[in-house]
This record gives sequence, structure tokens and C-alpha cells, in this order.
Amino acid sequence: MAVQALDASRAPIDWQKFALPAVLIVVAYGLIPAYASSYLVEAILLPFLALSLAAVGLNLLTGYCGQLSLGSSAFMAVGAFAAYNFNLRVEGLPLAVTMILAGISAAGIGVVFGLPSLRLRGFYLAVSTLAAQFFVQWALTKFGWFSNDNPSGVISAPRMAVAGFSLDGATGRYLLSVTAVIALTALVWRLVNSATGRNFIAVRDNETAARVIGVPVLRTKLLAFAISSFIIGVAGVLWAFTYLRTVEPAGFNLDRSFQILFIIIIGGLASIRGAFLGAAFIVVFPLFLSRFGAFVFGGLFDSGVLDMSQRIVLGALIIIFLIAEPNGLSALFDRLKRRIGSRSS
Repeated sequence: MAVQALDASRAPIDWQKFALPAVLIVVAYGLIPAYASSYLVEAILLPFLALSLAAVGLNLLTGYCGQLSLGSSAFMAVGAFAAYNFNLRVEGLPLAVTMILAGISAAGIGVVFGLPSLRLRGFYLAVSTLAAQFFVQWALTKFGWFSNDNPSGVISAPRMAVAGFSLDGATGRYLLSVTAVIALTALVWRLVNSATGRNFIAVRDNETAARVIGVPVLRTKLLAFAISSFIIGVAGVLWAFTYLRTVEPAGFNLDRSFQILFIIIIGGLASIRGAFLGAAFIVVFPLFLSRFGAFVFGGLFDSGVLDMSQRIVLGALIIIFLIAEPNGLSALFDRLKRRIGSRSS
């Protein structure tokens, strides 16, 4: 009887929650490596994965903890250049350890530039994080040690291998990226559903109330900056090593920080899924506009005019979309899912 009562008290397993992740894993590790073209991997999937991971990191800080930051590109740069130097100066260092150390380096810088969050909020905090953007880019350009004394400050991806298997090809770099993204996204999902995640949300909603109920506000803010910067630093490694393969400090400029911020706004704040939806929109839609513009106008306009036209159209669509759906693509996805479910029932 006791066993029967215990079995009855157990909540039934909702297998539908595991269906979509299982399908995505099969596609990510089975279908894409086997059938995806080199163009699809290198021009779309690799930048999508790197930007998605950076957006997950920023969404943890801004969406869940409410700390607005414009220094994401700086933390990506720290991760990329730290990984380059760890690999260059420590012989035999495993690739996974290199990426972890790069993330820790970015986390350290993130904590330093997150200290103003103890006194500043909102727009003033966002402006203060610009210091990270300008300082990091200046330091990487000023001191040649970071780029191994390359006059142009450019770094190139080293040979990448795990357990003797080369990852320098398109498929190998994709597998490295997707594995890192899945692992860190799973950790973030676990974090936001823990007591720490609830502390983040409490600080975001009302710092005074959070302090009253016993949430360590100052420590929570710095922890959010550290974890967010760690994730964004690893994203910088993926951006430099698996996608671009060669990068300079100017490649991590303020435009990249705004791009990551736009991703989480378009995808939806405080939504891990929104980071991926927003990154997909930012990566794929400009390519679609480029192909569409070339098809419609042909050689009527030069590439500069077409590129500026793409920016104008993309910006206008973002504004229209945010007016129509301020909670982002994630909320739109949930609405469509509810409608489909109501019709099927």
C-alpha cells in the first residue's frame, strides 16, 4: 500500500518537454554534420551559435538580473585574446581548459566593470559599462603583447584538436561550437531555475524589496556580471576561433555590443529561447535582404547602397516588430503555440 501511495504521489513525466530538445540534439549532431553544406555551416550556423551564446550571457545579466550593459563586445574580446594567449604561452594546454580560462578572464574583467552597478542603475549603469568597451579595445591595441607583437594587432586561430581529433575543418568547428553552446545554455537554464536565479529576478524587480527579504543584493549583482561575462567570453572564443579565424581588436567594437543587445530585445528579455530566436533573426534576415535586393535590383545599385538599404529596412522592421510585440519573438512563439494547441483540441 505504501509503495502504491508513493507511486500515486509522483507527478507524471511530461515527455513533451523533452521531445523538442531531443529532436534538436539529433539534428545538431546527426543531420547537420552529415548533410549541411560548407556555406550553411560557415556563413550561418557558426555566427548564429556564437551570437546566441553571447545573447544568453547578456540576457542572464539584463533580462534576469536587470543590469543593463553595453560592454558585451569587450568581454568577447577579452575571451578571444585570452584564449589566444593561453594557447600560445602554455604548451599542451587542452582546448577545453583554454576556453574555460578565457571565460574566467572575461569574468574577472566583468566583475571589475560591474562594480558601478553597486551605485548606479539603468541608463547610468549602461553608460558606465561603455568604459569596458573603450578600455579593452584601447589596451588590446596599445600593448602588442596581447597579439604576440603583431603590428596590426591581428590574432589568428591556432590549430584546434580534442583527443587527437582535428577540429580545424568546418564540421569540426561546428561541433565544437554547438557543444559549447549546449553545455553553457544547459547550465544557465539550471541556474535561472535555482535559488540564485530567483535572487536575480528579485533584484531586477525591486532591489529594496529583495534586500528586505534577505537577498544579498550586492553579491547577486556581481555574481550576475561574473557569470554573464564568463559566457560572453566563451562566445568571443567561438567568434574568433571557429567563425572568423582571424580577428583584430576593432572587430569587437561598439556595434557588436549593440547587436547583442538587439538580439535579446528582439528575442525577448528573460528568455533563454529568445536569445536563439533573436540571433537567428539577426543572422538570417540580413542574408535574405541581401539576396532579395540583388534579385530585385540586380546591378542597379552598388554594394554600399544595398548594404545601407539593408540596415534601414532591418531597423524599421525591428521598430515595427517591437511596437507590435514588445515581449519579443519568444512571446510570439508562445502565442502561436497556444493557438495551435487550442485548435487541435
